[in-house]
Amino acid sequence: MTTILEIRNLSKTFHHLKAVDGVSFSIPQGACFGLLGPNGAGKTTTIEMIEGITTPTAGEIFYKGEPRQKSFLEQTGIQFQSTSLMDYLTTREVIELFGNFYPHSLPLEQLVALCQLEDFLDTYATRLSGGQRQRLLLAVALINDPEILFLDEPTTGLDPQSRRHFWSLISNIKARGKTVLLTTHYMEEAELLCDQLVIMDKGQIIAEGSPQGLLRQHFDSSYVCIDRGDFNCPLEDLPFTIEQREDCIAIASTSVEKTLSELVALDINLRSLRVRSPSLDDLFLKLTGHHLRS
Repeated sequence: MTTILEIRNLSKTFHHLKAVDGVSFSIPQGACFGLLGPNGAGKTTTIEMIEGITTPTAGEIFYKGEPRQKSFLEQTGIQFQSTSLMDYLTTREVIELFGNFYPHSLPLEQLVALCQLEDFLDTYATRLSGGQRQRLLLAVALINDPEILFLDEPTTGLDPQSRRHFWSLISNIKARGKTVLLTTHYMEEAELLCDQLVIMDKGQIIAEGSPQGLLRQHFDSSYVCIDRGDFNCPLEDLPFTIEQREDCIAIASTSVEKTLSELVALDINLRSLRVRSPSLDDLFLKLTGHHLRS
C-alpha cells in the first residue's frame, strides 16, 4: 500500500519538557490512522507538528515521498480540538465563508449531504448542539476536498449517541478513499475506526500496529469480571491473577469454563458476572500501569 505520510524521529521540547520524543511512523494512503493515548501523551503536539502549526525541535516529515511543500497545505483538512465560530452566522453562511478561502471547494449540497447538516442549515452556529457543531466543523475541514484529514479528538465531550453518529460520518469519509489521521483517548473509537495506530505515552510510541493485531500480540486470555461486593473472601486468598479495576475485579483467564468452576467452588456470587475480550484500554494498562483515560 502506498505511503502518503512518513514521520521520522519527530521531537518537540518546550523549555525543559520533552513533549514528543523521537517518534517515527508511516501512514498508508486511504487508511484511518490513530494516535492513541491519554491526555498529555503528546498526541496533539505530534499532529500539530505534522500539520505545520508547530515547528519540530527535530525530525522530518514527508508527504507523498517528499518533504512537505505548499501542496501539502492545499491538500489537507483539519478539525481542531476546539474552534471558535462567528456570532450571527448560520451553518450555511459558515460553510460559504470558509469555501471562499479556497480556489476550489466542494459544493454546499455535497458537504451538507456528507456531514448530514440538512436539519440545521439555517440555525446560528453558536446555537448548535455539541454533535451538530462537530458535524459543521467536519464540513469546514472537508471544504477543499482534502487528500488527508486531521481529526484531533473530534468526539471529546459528546454524548454517546452523538459520538456514534460522528463515527459513522468518519467511516463514510474513509469509504471515499480519504486518508484520516485521528487522535483520541477513546479506546472503542480507535478499535472501531482505525486500520493502524500507534499508542503514545509520555511523548513516546509504546506500541504500533492494527488494533486486533496488537491485542493478539499481547493477550492470550479473556477477562472474567465480577463486582467487588460479590466477593465473600479476601482477594489475596483467590487462586487467580486478578486486576482491581475501578468498578470490578478482573480475572485474566485462558479457560473461562475452568475459571467459572473455580468461582462456583469458592461460593462467589456470580450475579454481576461478565466475560469480555481484552481491549486497547487493557493493553495500555498492561504496558503503562494506568488506563488510557487516566
